[in-house]
Amino acid sequence: MVRIYTKTGDDGTTGLLYGGRVPKDALVMQLTGAVDEAQAAMGVARAEALPGTTYATLLVDLERDLYVLMAEAATAREHRAKLVPKATLVTAEMVASLERHIDELLAAFEMPAEFVVPGANRLSAALDLARTVVRRAERLAVVDPVPGSFVATYLNRLSDLLWAAARAAEGDDHLLARGSTRGSTRRQTERPAGLRAGTGSAASTKGTNAASTKGTATTKGTATTKRSVTAKSTSTAASKSTAASKSNKSKERAT
Repeated sequence: MVRIYTKTGDDGTTGLLYGGRVPKDALVMQLTGAVDEAQAAMGVARAEALPGTTYATLLVDLERDLYVLMAEAATAREHRAKLVPKATLVTAEMVASLERHIDELLAAFEMPAEFVVPGANRLSAALDLARTVVRRAERLAVVDPVPGSFVATYLNRLSDLLWAAARAAEGDDHLLARGSTRGSTRRQTERPAGLRAGTGSAASTKGTNAASTKGTATTKGTATTKRSVTAKSTSTAASKSTAASKSNKSKERAT
């Protein structure tokens, strides 16, 4: 059986990649912990996305990138020469990849120029929450930056990407902080796969299915009611006819 506890951290310290130990509340561990939280928050957003959509695929890639970032952040400066690009070291290409994703979203439709009230749907809300955790990690990364490191830059672009993705997940209308609703101006006929309003969220699909079910139930109920009314009318007519026939026969006997 593999045990997940080592007891080596019971003294309040934790080990770094490639050696060395620091207090668990050291700046490097606060940064790594914040990134860990951001990764988990992005996982919640991914759980709200439909499998196979752009959201689901993109978030998996981003979550994997954060393992690379955490490895670099948890390495002592004297051991940085041991880091491997894109495996334990954040690279300029990783940052450029985020920028390409941002540009793709910006090309899809015009983003709102004002502050937006979060919570249009579960997916956009989860993306906004993940964005704020990434921002916190970025603030910690710039306290004592490592020269030549792309950690803080990556976190900055990641928060921008999550913001743009949250706005795309909201659909065509955004609830602005000033109390009005602003519709997005589309810049192309179709958005990137999985970014059309109402198609990226599993909750949206559930709501559509629920509405469809209600509609079907209503139709069935209406049909059943009509059949019942028709049957009652037929029964009433038959009763009246029988009564009339009996009355006529009684008159004939009397005559």
